[in-house]
Amino acid sequence: MSIVAERMNRILPSQTIAITQKARQLKAEGKDIISLSAGEPDFDTPDFIKQAAIEALAKGETRYTDVAGTSAVRQAVADRLNADFGLDYRKEEICVSTGGKQVIYNALMASLNAGDEVIIPAPAWVSYPDIVRLADGVPVIVQTSPENGFRLTAEQLRGAITERTKWFMINSPCNPTGAAYSEQELRALTDVLLDYPDIWIFADDIYAKLIYDGRVSKTIVQVEPRLRDRTVTMNGVSKAYAMTGWRIGFSAAPEAFTKQLIKLQSQSTSNPCSIAQAATVAAMSGPQNCVSEMREVYQTRRDLVVSRLSQVDGLECGRPDGAFYAFVSVRSLIGKKTSTGRKIASCEDFVTSLLEETGVAAVHGAAFLTPGYFRVSYATSTELLEEACRRIKRFCESLS
Repeated sequence: MSIVAERMNRILPSQTIAITQKARQLKAEGKDIISLSAGEPDFDTPDFIKQAAIEALAKGETRYTDVAGTSAVRQAVADRLNADFGLDYRKEEICVSTGGKQVIYNALMASLNAGDEVIIPAPAWVSYPDIVRLADGVPVIVQTSPENGFRLTAEQLRGAITERTKWFMINSPCNPTGAAYSEQELRALTDVLLDYPDIWIFADDIYAKLIYDGRVSKTIVQVEPRLRDRTVTMNGVSKAYAMTGWRIGFSAAPEAFTKQLIKLQSQSTSNPCSIAQAATVAAMSGPQNCVSEMREVYQTRRDLVVSRLSQVDGLECGRPDGAFYAFVSVRSLIGKKTSTGRKIASCEDFVTSLLEETGVAAVHGAAFLTPGYFRVSYATSTELLEEACRRIKRFCESLS
C-alpha cells in the first residue's frame, strides 16, 4: 500500500515556482541568469511598513492572535476595501490568511463536494485548477482569445454553466495576461450570474492596485452589489506593497461563510504571523503613495517590454492593462530549431531552450492552461529588462 494519497496524483508542483527555483540554482552555480519567471516585485517593502513590524517586535506582539487575525488588522482591511472599492464589510466578514493562495485553498476546501465544477477562464494562474482538484472539484477551463483581449465573454460564461457549477473564478488584472475587465465587461458577466443564484463567485483582486493608463480597477461586488452574499473577494499585500515574503492575504465574504473559512484555518495553519499582521495594518492604513510610485515604474517597464518584444520577428506581444506580466505568443516559432539543433515543438521547449542558451528564465504558456505562449515578468530593473529583451531577440533570430 502506497503512503502517498491518491489526491496527490491529481496535481503537479507549481510550475512557476519550479522554474524560478531552477533559475536561482543556475545563478548560484555562477551562470549569468536573468529571471523573468517570478511573480514578485523587485522593490523593497516600504520603510514605514517595516518600521511597524519593528515596533510590534519591540512591544512583544509575538504571540498567537485570533485565527482570522487581530481585530486591528481585520478592521484595517475592511477600511481599505471601503476606501479602494466602496465595499462595506464588517471586520467579522474578514479572514486574514497566510498569503492569497491560502485564501483560495480555504474557500474551495470549505465549499466543494466531489464533482462540483469551478469555471476558470484561461489563461489562468497555475494553482487554480490544482487547488480545485485537491478539493475534489472539477475545473472547467474556458479558453479566452487574444481577439477579446483574453477576457471572458458573457456568452462563454453562460455556455460553461451546468447544474454542477458551484464557483466562477475571475482574476482582474489577470496573471499571466495582465488583462483587466472594465465595468461594462464585468456588468455583462454579472448579468449572467444573477440568473444562477446557486453559483458563487471568487474575485481574485491581488493585482487590482497595479493597473495602468489611468484605468480604475473594478471588482464584482462593486459592480453588482446583489452578488455580495455569494462572493468571496480576495486580496493581499504581496504585490501592491512589495510584501511577498510577509505572507498575508485576506478575504471578504458573508459572515456565515467566513466562519467556515476560520474553522478550516483553525485546523491547518491557525493565525498568520503576528508581526506580518502589524505590518499589514500599517500598509492598509498608512500613506498609499508608495503604491502609485511603484505602479508608475511598472508602467514604464511594461511599455519597454512591449515595445522591444513586439519588434521581434515571430513574437506577438499584447499590451497588458495591469499586473506586471506580458503574455507573448510564440506560435509562429513552433516547429523551428535552435542553433544547437533542438526542435521547438512546444512553448515549454521554447522557454527551456531560452533559459539554457541565453540565461533568460520565463514561464511557458501551457502552465497557464494556454499553450503557444510564454510569460515574462517585468518586475525587475530596467537594465535587466533591456538585456533580457536583447537576448530573447537574438535567440528568436537564431531559430531556423
